[in-house]
Amino acid sequence: MYFSVLGSGSKGNSVYVESGTTAILIDAGFSGKEIAARLQSLGRRVEDLDAVFVTHEHHDHIHGVGVISRRYQIPVYSNYGTFKGGENILGRLSSYSEFATGDTIQLQGLQVRTFAVSHDAADPVGFIIGNGKVSLAYCTDTGKVSHLLRQRLMGCNGLVLEFNHDLQMLKDGPYSHALQQRVRSDHGHLANEDAACFLQSLLHDQLQYVILAHLSTTNNHPDLAMKAARSVVGDNLLQLRVASQALATELMPLK
Repeated sequence: MYFSVLGSGSKGNSVYVESGTTAILIDAGFSGKEIAARLQSLGRRVEDLDAVFVTHEHHDHIHGVGVISRRYQIPVYSNYGTFKGGENILGRLSSYSEFATGDTIQLQGLQVRTFAVSHDAADPVGFIIGNGKVSLAYCTDTGKVSHLLRQRLMGCNGLVLEFNHDLQMLKDGPYSHALQQRVRSDHGHLANEDAACFLQSLLHDQLQYVILAHLSTTNNHPDLAMKAARSVVGDNLLQLRVASQALATELMPLK
């Protein structure tokens, strides 16, 4: 199985996953043109996608979903709350399939398991994508972690995890007190230290890649996020990456 974070941050989020002849996106928060360009940079084509799975209805996660679905006849999967909350942005879809949070969807060579996260959206979810041999967990846009969340993500071979903000930068930055409270709330985003603590509880010998995602351009810096992650990884041989807002990561193999 291969994956690439096409981009991650407040201006757009999308992750590409493939196994054999099956290929999907998790979210499409960039324009359809930009999604196509970033896939092309990996030697992949948007028209070869089998589905788009949506985590929640915020603009930076669904901006290009409708365009991609209509233009390339690609099915869209989400729960009801996400679909209703985002239908004005999504517009008409080529095909729509609804799941309930907690469901597992079998899509050709991929199994997509859904789980609840804590964010200020209608019914936000994360995903675990597997092919029967290896799996990738996608967990961003959550203000807190729980024992259940930890159970869901244990054992994955790849992990895309939110490292949204540095607490001191948030406190000293331009955000109003109310907005700071929202970011720090249980329905906001994970701080570097909280994400690192969570990551520490998920470490195991078969974890190959950890991608630090959804970094705030205002309240975080890649060096700070990486420092927090490295402080708990220690001698573990896994690969650490910081996802960029502007460029796709390389295609990373899980095996």
